[in-house]
Amino acid sequence: MTILVTGATGNVGRQVVRELLGGGHRVRALTRDPARADLPREVEVAAGDLAVPDSLASALEGVTAVHLITFDARDGAPLRTGAQIARMAARAGVRHVTMLWSGEPGPVEEAVAAEGLPWTTLQPQEFMSNALLWSESVRTEGVVREPFGATRSAMIHEADIGAVAARTLTEDGHAGKEYVMTGPEVLDMPRKLAVLGEALGRGIRFVELTEEQARERMRRAGASQEAIDHVVGWYADPPEEAYTVTDTVERVLGRPARTFARWARENAGAFR
Repeated sequence: MTILVTGATGNVGRQVVRELLGGGHRVRALTRDPARADLPREVEVAAGDLAVPDSLASALEGVTAVHLITFDARDGAPLRTGAQIARMAARAGVRHVTMLWSGEPGPVEEAVAAEGLPWTTLQPQEFMSNALLWSESVRTEGVVREPFGATRSAMIHEADIGAVAARTLTEDGHAGKEYVMTGPEVLDMPRKLAVLGEALGRGIRFVELTEEQARERMRRAGASQEAIDHVVGWYADPPEEAYTVTDTVERVLGRPARTFARWARENAGAFR
């Protein structure tokens, strides 16, 4: 049984790979740049790009399950190649697809369902690893600049996402399930920074940006307009699921979801 992990070099993808390897499974990792993948030697690394379906044929050969991201990692926009990907997966004999959402269901989710492939959707809310975007400003200035400081979310640890993904790919009983996933607590920005500051042993100052300042920063970073609208819109008016704690992680894994305090201790070195 070979499992293909797309987005394998991202924060979540690396966790999916780690969990699958830990369970003794054969893993093939899809990446646009195999030379820079930096994955464990046990992983078979395959070159390919979800935005270019013709590049996926060899990566899908002999694969029985796929962890599929549904957005373009370059700009965060939904992939528009879902129909081709789903058709190729079905022809390759894939028996299960776990899809990592980035917002509302889009072309990939619709295509996988239309193709008749057994599927599970993972719908994690705000990733704890998003806090790594603050690492440079915390190191150099002791400050975080973001909009919408009062927005609350139940952040989820990327390792929990990876662990749930691995279970859905390797166990029966998950087909057709839509797993909304959160961490165990709801935090606003001041509380997030207080937790992170406690792990670092120092205070962190918060500077609230306007919405236009946040949009301009994303434009300078190369984000597409679609991705900017999605991210800013989410933080300005998050869906109820974003600030409603679920027990999905505990139900699937049999243990509580990891806290942000734990994440902060594990990643404190990135902020020092």
